[in-house]
Amino acid sequence: MIGTRRALALIPALVLGILLAAGTGLDVAHSRAYPLAVTILLAIGLYASTHGIDVAEFRTRWKTVVTAVTFGVILKAALISAVMFAFYREPYVFLLSIAVAQIDPLSVAAVRAKSRMSEQGKALLAAWAAFDDPITVLLTAYLTGVLVPGSGASPAVLPTGLAAAGVNFAANAALVVAVWLVRRLVLGWKAPSPAAVRVRAGLEVVLLLACGAAAVQWSLLLGLAVTGLFLRPRFGVALDRAVTGCLVLAAFAVGLVLADGVRIVPGIVLGTAAYGAQIVVALALTAPRVWRADRMRLALGQQNGLTALVLALVLEPVVPAAVATVGPAILVVNLWHAAANGLWDRRHRLARPKPATAAERPNERPHAEHAG
Repeated sequence: MIGTRRALALIPALVLGILLAAGTGLDVAHSRAYPLAVTILLAIGLYASTHGIDVAEFRTRWKTVVTAVTFGVILKAALISAVMFAFYREPYVFLLSIAVAQIDPLSVAAVRAKSRMSEQGKALLAAWAAFDDPITVLLTAYLTGVLVPGSGASPAVLPTGLAAAGVNFAANAALVVAVWLVRRLVLGWKAPSPAAVRVRAGLEVVLLLACGAAAVQWSLLLGLAVTGLFLRPRFGVALDRAVTGCLVLAAFAVGLVLADGVRIVPGIVLGTAAYGAQIVVALALTAPRVWRADRMRLALGQQNGLTALVLALVLEPVVPAAVATVGPAILVVNLWHAAANGLWDRRHRLARPKPATAAERPNERPHAEHAG
């Protein structure tokens, strides 16, 4: 899931948020600082997701990845919302479905070393998880104004409306081009000394911070996510710690909202539908023979984490049930992941044939006779 250490860190933050909201009556979802805070959390999570992609491996499978994060995300959201709408005739269920339709890249990275998938299967799942995050963010922001009319508010992450979406997409592309040109022309020189290497590394960090500030200010999160493919300062463990901090803050914010209650049954339905939708979509996308060995593991790869958590926070001002529903759904999805993958691994261990003993191989000649 999201790692044992991260999970343990989230529990006290969540409880503290609940206690604070219950004791003070704080309405954080409608505060002036709330939109900026959730946008910053999203920005850090989206950049971290693409920063960890193996670019060389991504290039070899980019067509499958593009299909997964466009057609795949939309199909998953449609399947999830169809299940939700069958139970709850509410117009905002499609937004909640989008929030959990992505695969959490940090969770994928946490279990990658232990996964029994091939390297190409791991690379596909990692790239899929990294790029469906910004797609779900875009879909959530653009569709909120359409699906929740007259709400009087919309997520501050992106402007709504078709014309605004086109302008925003062009601005994202312009940001990517600008950052690429600056990195190529200004930071493309070879460092002649260790001091020069440090200077160049520092300038890369400054460029990234400028890009991040522009992305947050003008809602260019897709552009920031794309820059993670080529603007990669050596952070060491700093980026991972920043993401862990974002998870803790998001859990604290969720606790502030959850003080009003949790929708357990809708959360179970949403989480189960999300996991089932991943199975359907992944089996469809991996029909070619090249994915045969990894097909089922990719189908069982759905996990949710930081992005789903923050998207629920983004939706909360216009969809009051968002956090109360998505919160338990995230837990349900990750429980399904652990159970299904555990059963699949156990099945394969039991089905694996044991090596035959010498007594069971009567027709095999001794090694010495072969040598002679």
